Amino acid sequence: VSEKTLTGERSYDIFSRLLKDRIIFLTGIIDDYVANLITAQLLYLESDNPEKDIYMYINSPGGIITSGMSIYDTMQFIKSDISTMCIGQACSMGSFLLMAGKKNKRFCLPNSSIMIHQPLGGYQGQASDIEIHAKEILKIKNKKIKN
Repeated sequence: VSEKTLTGERSYDIFSRLLKDRIIFLTGIIDDYVANLITAQLLYLESDNPEKDIYMYINSPGGIITSGMSIYDTMQFIKSDISTMCIGQACSMGSFLLMAGKKNKRFCLPNSSIMIHQPLGGYQGQASDIEIHAKEILKIKNKKIKN
């Protein structure tokens, strides 16, 4: 994407150009790399103008709970309202982040799919370790229910 400026022409990759319009794309599996990128974009847009809305487009099958929760916490922490839009699919953690958008600013396109389920996890080891992990999953489940 090229843009003419007073000093010449500037080329952007499409996602950088969209970020300039306060649009964030959350696509693919949510892992630590994706979470760090989305979190950095949210914080950048917040510092740029905390009064303006941020638009997050989601097309994700879900991913790692802790990675998604870092995005969720940042969405709740910043002052800017976040409008979320499902394009394609918002499954598992993707659906949780879709619901994390500001009330009355959550949308999905007509052919989008949303899938919500209870937190999943598989653990092995000593009974006390399994009990700790089970309590953590129940804590996450209760957070999802509240929201």
